[in-house]
Amino acid sequence: SISRAKNARFAVPTWKLVSDGKEYIWTSKLDRVTIIRKGIPYESIDVISKRINLPIKEVLTIFGLPQTTYNKKRREHSLLNGRDSEVVLLITELLDFGIEVFNNETEKFQRWMKKENASLGGNSPESLLDSVTGIQEVKNCLNRIEFGNFA
Repeated sequence: SISRAKNARFAVPTWKLVSDGKEYIWTSKLDRVTIIRKGIPYESIDVISKRINLPIKEVLTIFGLPQTTYNKKRREHSLLNGRDSEVVLLITELLDFGIEVFNNETEKFQRWMKKENASLGGNSPESLLDSVTGIQEVKNCLNRIEFGNFA
């Protein structure tokens, strides 16, 4: 499971990813780098799939992974490489932020992720999750929504 909590005293965002029986918690970009360098389990792709409400096959295309490789690596409790670990963590942050922007209306946010968006060049937000730049553009779009500049 993935969650984002705010530390009430300092309002520091905290992200958490639970995958393969382990908890990964980060509150800063440097914490994120430490996790990326160690790698996170292949199972975390499944966590993302459930969270974003996308079939695992579609999520695997984000990572350029064949289903057979994913199944084998997951069974072996293997860790993702740095790039894929980073994408999982960034998507985790994006999903938490998006759900927050949509006032915890997860289904409404999931529908928004699937719709073509003019401010994203006519692409759906979920179609841009295969690159760090694409993820950032979706986050920028959510920022505009949060501040009333509908996108």
